Amino acid sequence: MRALYNKLASFFHTIEGKIAFYPTFFSVIGFHFAMLMLFLEKKGISSFVIEHVPELVINNPDTAKTLLSFLTGGIISIMVFSFSMVMVLLNQASSNFSPRVLPGLISNRKHQYVLGIYLATILYNTFTLVGINPKEDAQYQLPGFSVLLGIIFTVGCFYAFLYFIHSISQAIQVNNILDSIYTKAKTRLEELIKKEDEEVPNFPETDDWVSYYSNETGYFQKFAANNLMDICLENDIKIKILPIQGVFVLKGIPIIKVNKEIDEDLVDEILSNFNYARAEFVEDNYALAFKQITEIGMKAMSPGINDPGTAINTIDYLTELFALRLQKNDDTVLTQDDQSLIFVTTTNFPELLYQVMASYRTYCKNDISCMQKLLIMFKYLLYQKTKNEIYQEALQNEAKLIFDDAKHTLQNPTDIERIEKLYNSLPIKK
Repeated sequence: MRALYNKLASFFHTIEGKIAFYPTFFSVIGFHFAMLMLFLEKKGISSFVIEHVPELVINNPDTAKTLLSFLTGGIISIMVFSFSMVMVLLNQASSNFSPRVLPGLISNRKHQYVLGIYLATILYNTFTLVGINPKEDAQYQLPGFSVLLGIIFTVGCFYAFLYFIHSISQAIQVNNILDSIYTKAKTRLEELIKKEDEEVPNFPETDDWVSYYSNETGYFQKFAANNLMDICLENDIKIKILPIQGVFVLKGIPIIKVNKEIDEDLVDEILSNFNYARAEFVEDNYALAFKQITEIGMKAMSPGINDPGTAINTIDYLTELFALRLQKNDDTVLTQDDQSLIFVTTTNFPELLYQVMASYRTYCKNDISCMQKLLIMFKYLLYQKTKNEIYQEALQNEAKLIFDDAKHTLQNPTDIERIEKLYNSLPIKK
């Protein structure tokens, strides 16, 4: 039962990021609420409202039909406009920043809620309109209360539209995009750090372990850790997960190592707890945030945009994330009942730092303001506490590479003097 729950939770997390998820969910609610109101109308709810508050209820079938038709048409118009705005937002974000930020923008729940409210109200008004009897019948009671609710919901849609315009105009601003990526990555890193012990548990060597291969293709996003640990305890095995979270896994390549040979059914059970996706989310993989922020900075430094200010902003966010990453171990070992069961391969800090700095060294070495900012970043990071001495060595090596590239690229003596002064102020062995 627990395994099924974990799989369902993982599946829900995956589909929740789709742009159609919440609109579809709200549509279902709107339809069922319309059916509920039609049932209540048969029970005489409109008669009760007319008896107590007659001013609020429309009691003319033609007026009710015309009003609902007009309001539904208006909602359809603003919904089409809202979808168009979403497409414009995604196009601009892809062109000006990075295509990698699109999954995060698409999965914005606030925008999905607004589109869902539109669809739910359209369905409610439509089925309420169908429930209006055009024939004059002395025994017939117009669903006036349902019509009143349709008017209220439509007014709510207009306010939601105003909020949508405000929200989408904020979402396209680069500072808000950077802040959103940073916040998600910070939350994820803090969760991982909180779960870690002071020391990484011992895990045996895996060179002679049996390898098993992927049966799917896609971006390896996450795995059901609790399920896998239960499987390890039940079958007395240990597992090493080979691919780094977020990498593209091809069908047929080694994906896990097990300390002993296991049957195909058990392999399938283990692999069924791995989630793949074509999109990437920072909530699942904090390392993606470093990649996205770096790409926004590199896009800003491209000749077509030439915006060093945005590149400097990205360095500020990276400084905070690197400072947080210094507090995390490189190795991740999952334990249960004091047993080390699963080794998770992760991106080590020196490699992560190198990949980020390689891009900045390539695209920013001609800009004195960016090079100064990078050295200031290293000065801050070198004073931070770290989980491993290797982190300090990596910081010192990358700082020297930054300094060497700047010294050989910059030609103005004043610029070179400033860079040398900054580098010499770093707490490293020269």
